[in-house]
Amino acid sequence: MDAKQGKKLDFSPILVPLLSILVALSFGGILIFIQGINPLSAYRVLFTTAFGSFDGIAITLAKATPLILSGLAVAICLRAGLFNIGAQGQLISGALASAWAGYTFVGLPALVHIPLALIFGAFFGALVALVAAVLKAYRGVHEVITTIMLNSIVIALSDYLTSNPFKEPDQPLTRTPKIQESARMPDLLGLPLGFFLAIGISITLWWIMRNTTTGFSIETIGRNKNAGWYAGISVKKTIMLSMLIGGAVAGVAGAVETLSIIGRFEPAFNAGLGFDGITVALLGRANPLGVIPAAILIGGMRASGSTMQFEVGVAPELVDLLLALILFFVTAPLLAKFFKNRKENVAMTSGWSN
Repeated sequence: MDAKQGKKLDFSPILVPLLSILVALSFGGILIFIQGINPLSAYRVLFTTAFGSFDGIAITLAKATPLILSGLAVAICLRAGLFNIGAQGQLISGALASAWAGYTFVGLPALVHIPLALIFGAFFGALVALVAAVLKAYRGVHEVITTIMLNSIVIALSDYLTSNPFKEPDQPLTRTPKIQESARMPDLLGLPLGFFLAIGISITLWWIMRNTTTGFSIETIGRNKNAGWYAGISVKKTIMLSMLIGGAVAGVAGAVETLSIIGRFEPAFNAGLGFDGITVALLGRANPLGVIPAAILIGGMRASGSTMQFEVGVAPELVDLLLALILFFVTAPLLAKFFKNRKENVAMTSGWSN
């Protein structure tokens, strides 16, 4: 009996996200029907636009690329028992830093310039996350509070920098100069190069989490930091490392968006990408590989939203509403488990200290 029970497969990591998507689409379909539009026609336009042609797939993958990376930034921290709400600020920091590196360094070959700009993005994304990591590890300040506050600080700082020292000369708009052509990321086989980079980072982090002591430490602290501490794992070091990895990956997300899509830093073009990463991470069950299909789905919805509006007449807010519904339905069980684990950890600490 025990052997048979050991062979049972747990499909909940797949079923919960799928059910969340189906329920969200059902609610969205009701709202579309109330608007006087056939929901099946609207959803047909949505999915055929996003996945029905090579050009549509290319646009979808371009939209999905920063979502994969911002989703990873949140997912890795969730694995360590941390809720990184600051992916937006980390992404913006990386986008601005890579833009600066992209237009400042002149005469570099693309093989040097592109990686250099990506490194700038990763470094400054990690630098923003470092503030929250230090406060969490050494002062016990909740990461949700610090990362939300850092989002506001980074957004304000980036607006100031792009309005003053980094502003494009003789230009009324708030933006940096265009990056050098040597810093622009090309397409590969007609698809965005950044997408392949995001896939490579996802696979690398998945392998690290499964096959290294670093991954084991992150998983252990995420499940029960007190048990991890008794096992000799440094809780502070693990918190710092997880947040730094998350911040660096979010910074790369912003860098890829700058180097492959926008070609400069413009504050409005990065709005919401980090927050969508929260939806991606939760929909992907905080799995580095699971964020890939989640990001592609959401990227497809983003890519086809305007087409739904013009061809079918669906309200432009529908895509945001669907994403909000998906986030709501997929988050409830995960957050319940997340805070339950934290409550159990507090109970264990109290019991062991008596």
